[in-house]
Amino acid sequence: MERTTRLTVLGCSGGIGSGRHTTCLMIDDDVLIDVGTGVTTLDFGQLLKIDHVFLTHAHLDHVLGLPLLLDSVGDQRTAPVTVHALPEVLDVLSAHLFNWKLWPDFREIPDKGAPWLRFEALARGETRTIGARRFQPLPAHHVVPACGYRIAASGGSLVFSGDTTHCPAFVETVNAMADLRHLVIETSFENALSDIARASRHHWPESLAAELDALKIAPQVWITHLKPGNEAAIMHELRAAVPGRELEALIQGQTIVW
Repeated sequence: MERTTRLTVLGCSGGIGSGRHTTCLMIDDDVLIDVGTGVTTLDFGQLLKIDHVFLTHAHLDHVLGLPLLLDSVGDQRTAPVTVHALPEVLDVLSAHLFNWKLWPDFREIPDKGAPWLRFEALARGETRTIGARRFQPLPAHHVVPACGYRIAASGGSLVFSGDTTHCPAFVETVNAMADLRHLVIETSFENALSDIARASRHHWPESLAAELDALKIAPQVWITHLKPGNEAAIMHELRAAVPGRELEALIQGQTIVW
């Protein structure tokens, strides 16, 4: 019997308010992709099961839940939570988050020999295997060092873009994935705010339309990181810009199985 892989959307908004939560995706019940405010929707028993975290980049809306996760369950775990990320991302966490000023360094608590947190640098092009799933960082183009992720399993692959704008290397890499089932990709602003999107290196409907037009494959496309209050306008403009492709907004609480 083929084993299925499950992605649960704990948070997928570009902001907060009225029940919205920022990016946090759970793979099965033991891995998180980013740790935005969405992690707060898990109960204590679910938090205890998280063994691995893969970060796309170090912006606060994608990492702010990590210190609280560790603080909540660290003393009841038998092994550290392992954070996988680009070396540049781990450098930012070391200098600006787990620095004994903004937050304690859980790589040294209760001591360096038995910490609650472990960093594992993940190089571009490297693949990390967790159980039956393979996690591969993908190219991205953001204002800070960033990546997307391919999650490959026996049922095929799912790609999460992370925060990005137009990135030819991302498109080229995705086009080589014959087994791609789902593409979760960001669009943060509507067309009228394209100047803000360009400055912050996010997608807007016209830019994503060009990206999707360059795809030679046809996975199910899910749109994430929509800015609060602009969701309906962004999706309306996207569907008008890409009439030949089915697009769906990612929804908090949603589960994707492949």
